[in-house]
Amino acid sequence: MQGFLKEFRDFAVKGNMIDLAIGVIIGAAFGAIVSSIVDDIFMPIIGLLVGGIDFSNLFVVLSNPNDVPVPSVAAANAAGVATLNIGLFLNALVKFLIIAFVLFLVVKGINTMKREAAKDPEPAAPSTEEVLLTEIRDAIKAQVPAKAAPALGSSESVSAAPAKTAARRSTARKPAANK
Repeated sequence: MQGFLKEFRDFAVKGNMIDLAIGVIIGAAFGAIVSSIVDDIFMPIIGLLVGGIDFSNLFVVLSNPNDVPVPSVAAANAAGVATLNIGLFLNALVKFLIIAFVLFLVVKGINTMKREAAKDPEPAAPSTEEVLLTEIRDAIKAQVPAKAAPALGSSESVSAAPAKTAARRSTARKPAANK
């Protein structure tokens, strides 16, 4: 049981889990703001433009067996009358479209920042192996006398070295002049 609790604690305290919780809380607050904007500002203006319709009370009675008067969705719910709530659906649809548009803008901004970051990558620092190899190369260059130093770094001196060696051998093998 102790291992399970420790594993759960480690999971719950991870940065991603905390980020997710903060995102959910901000999303809920954003949803409340969007609901208020849609219910209190947009839909009354749209209703006014379409002829004074209150979208929050736009509904169709499906079944009213007791012939109870239903002036609003709330009255229909209280009386147990089945209704098709078209206005509430339209409110929810407008809320969804607003939230989807805002999320689209957020994701588009993030993708733009990622593309900009990919265009200008900072040069990577040399690895520890590269640093060590560079230090070893520099130490060897410092120890080699000036004459032999070109042979270490230049490809021309490497290809010329066998020719010089062959020339030395040929001079060494020449027979001595007859006396």
